Amino acid sequence: MLVSHKALRLIFVAVLACFATSSTLAAPPNVLFIAVDDLRPELGCYGVPVQSPNIDQFAREGTLFERAYVQCALCMPSRASVLTGRRPDTTGVVDFSVRFRDVLGDVVTLPQHFKNNGYHAAAFGKLFHHDDPASWSERLWQSNRKPYHTEFGNQVLGWIKEDHRRLTYVWDLGDGVEKTKRPGGLAWEAPDVSDDALRDGDIANAAIGKMSELKDQPFFLAVGFHKPHLPFIAPKKYFDLYDRDEIALATNPFPPRDAPKFATYNWNDLRHYYGIPDVGPVSEQQARELKHAYYACVSFMDAQVGRVLKSLDDLGLRDNTIVVLWGDHGWQLGEHGMWDKHSNFETSTHAPLIIRTPGQTPARTKALVEFVDIYPTLCELSGLSVDEGLEGQSFAPLIENPNRAWKDAAFSQYKRVIPGYGQVAPGMGYSMRTDRYRLTEWLVPGTEFRAYELYDHQSDPDENVNLAGASKHRMLVDELKTKLHAGWQAASP
Repeated sequence: MLVSHKALRLIFVAVLACFATSSTLAAPPNVLFIAVDDLRPELGCYGVPVQSPNIDQFAREGTLFERAYVQCALCMPSRASVLTGRRPDTTGVVDFSVRFRDVLGDVVTLPQHFKNNGYHAAAFGKLFHHDDPASWSERLWQSNRKPYHTEFGNQVLGWIKEDHRRLTYVWDLGDGVEKTKRPGGLAWEAPDVSDDALRDGDIANAAIGKMSELKDQPFFLAVGFHKPHLPFIAPKKYFDLYDRDEIALATNPFPPRDAPKFATYNWNDLRHYYGIPDVGPVSEQQARELKHAYYACVSFMDAQVGRVLKSLDDLGLRDNTIVVLWGDHGWQLGEHGMWDKHSNFETSTHAPLIIRTPGQTPARTKALVEFVDIYPTLCELSGLSVDEGLEGQSFAPLIENPNRAWKDAAFSQYKRVIPGYGQVAPGMGYSMRTDRYRLTEWLVPGTEFRAYELYDHQSDPDENVNLAGASKHRMLVDELKTKLHAGWQAASP
């Protein structure tokens, strides 16, 4: 059959169009990787009365994971898990005493994997707890902004500097174990300054500048914001967004009934700040001040996230950039009488996770996901190979179908001194969150010691009553123990 010149031209144009389209689709997507320190799901998009308009809008454009869980409620272990795609028992990082490369050697981290595949990997602020130069294409950028900005804030720092020996505290961790810690400055401050005067504003500026530099090449841009980590410092205008007297305090400022004593913690993160009591609870006034300041820091951080996302749009990069925002763990705001993370409770292990991919349908999902899943997910979404050593499960299918069947459990752990055993044989609490329950098993390796917590989230979402010791729940505890011991592989979809 003869084909006319006109028909040939049409076929040729169609082929070129297909080639151009496939080339566009094949272009590697950028990754904007936003980490936030000590951010629990205290955001408007999670149903909490906090002013977070930029993250809320971002959540409306992507997929919000309502039930995402960290592997350890402490920044260094949690970040090591996210960035290596391995769980704490594999990384060896369960506190601040071990770094992941001491155990895993030349393991390829998430940003390093992208770097090895032609991406420019750059980092700003806090990503790893300690920097890992092998992960980046250039040196980590850190702000040199000073922490305090009021006259009184700097005066307190002066007192500490002048007489730090007298002001050094000794904390009783239990079982005869003590820890010495030099006091910090003010726990919160509301200076009347611009966003740029504070560290996170400075970080946002630097990240925006780098994004503009890299706009014509594939990049993995990691931005680590520090707030709302202590001390709770934000410009005064973010404090002014709230009426302190209208902020509701925790309804359960007491340990869970029948829980082992070591399930809770002495919240030393906060105690060493100026004016915070050495023992016992904070006053109601202090509780209101602290929660108000935490909210102000969330709003301040939200504004910086908004600036970075706006820059992405202004540079025309939205349609070819995957954006993920995550908090490295939760934080107690008075729940169970605690003001920190350092636990296996829902308030410590549950953290925000939101991801936006080009062309996706916005959604929310109640599927159980884990932060160790972020590494394989970004690889799948970017078309990169996945290391067989990864211990997470890509949740990319949930972005396409947020209601599909998924994991039936998420796993966390926390190291704790168990009375009677000391730090020579530290205990470990392994915690499992299912659709309805949380079971935590406390043990001391090499011994017969076991203790359990069981919370029913259907009847007790705040985890106020430990059911593990009740005879009527013995079969349920045994069933959940079997599931816990089967581990994360057995819980995968």
